[in-house]
Amino acid sequence: MEVMQLMGQDHGVAYDRAKEVKEFEETKAGVKGLVDSGIERLPRFLIHPPESLPNSLAVVADAAATTCFRVPVIDFQGYESPRRTQIVNEIREASETWGFFQMVNHGVPVPLMDNLLEVIREFHEQASEVKKEWYSRDRKTPVRYFCNGDLFVSKAANWRDTLLFDFQDGPLNPQTFPQVCRETVSEYIQHMGKLRESIAGLLSEALGLSTDRFGNLECMKSESMGCHYYPPCPQPDLTFGTTKHSDPSSLTFLLQDNMGGLQVLHRDQWVHINPVPGALVANIGDLMQLITNDKLKSVEHRVLAGRAGPRVSVACLIYPKEKCREYGPLEEFTSTVDPPFYRQTSISEYLAYYRSKGLDGNKALSHFRL
Repeated sequence: MEVMQLMGQDHGVAYDRAKEVKEFEETKAGVKGLVDSGIERLPRFLIHPPESLPNSLAVVADAAATTCFRVPVIDFQGYESPRRTQIVNEIREASETWGFFQMVNHGVPVPLMDNLLEVIREFHEQASEVKKEWYSRDRKTPVRYFCNGDLFVSKAANWRDTLLFDFQDGPLNPQTFPQVCRETVSEYIQHMGKLRESIAGLLSEALGLSTDRFGNLECMKSESMGCHYYPPCPQPDLTFGTTKHSDPSSLTFLLQDNMGGLQVLHRDQWVHINPVPGALVANIGDLMQLITNDKLKSVEHRVLAGRAGPRVSVACLIYPKEKCREYGPLEEFTSTVDPPFYRQTSISEYLAYYRSKGLDGNKALSHFRL
């Protein structure tokens, strides 16, 4: 079925979602293919229930929240100097109260960040016939392009295409990367490894743990990198770029362009994470909340769809090195007063459950609570 056949769905007739999704998947063109075909109305499988969509009241609340709340911005300049104590304290406060913070002077060259956003945009804006070579849902394929990881289990899909680099089983041969972004991705992932080690040490101190104790968990030893593309949407009020969710990782580093749209749920209000030049966004993942027994919080966030686009972002999710090893709340965060809140689980089990439910607006972490 051609992409054009998905245009102008009559939402009043009998609807076969499985058929529509299957036909869309067979195009291997993603939502960018829908835009290229000239759609003016969204296919039904991309339309979210009215009760989950941002309405005019929510937009007003967001605007009001922005004046009261601002996601912390932490300057990492001199983190190995006497400023380290101040930076550690800022990380602790941000991680406990927000679960999110923005980082500046983090050591990743800004020109490299800018170039990465540009080459990821170039990849997604190639002709569909070129991108199809990379299209796959096989999780054993470490470099793959797809639209919506939960396309076949979600009730409503998101307006987003992804190029994924999965390093959880170790380093990848750069020759297996798409030519358009090969050199830049290779350089960027090296910087992510250095940043990961630096933040692991700072988080250890923020949690009152020795670096060795935190390091022995190996909960920040590997990563996967999702390079997301959100094309301009003809009906952005009917869908999401990314549905409300928390990340299944230990920690996530996000590079976003200047288009905006990322929001975090803070004190029951959606707060915009406005792009800061040269900044990376960091957020606590589900596994970190689990091992700290709720001391640090994995906070829900979402991305709004927009007309102005395209929006490009790169999310580096940090995971444990050992997928089958079981993790539970550390003894440092439990006592007779505060017993473990979660059962032990491996990252393999956690991700299997996370993927089986899809981004349905509910946290996967609740499933593992005692």
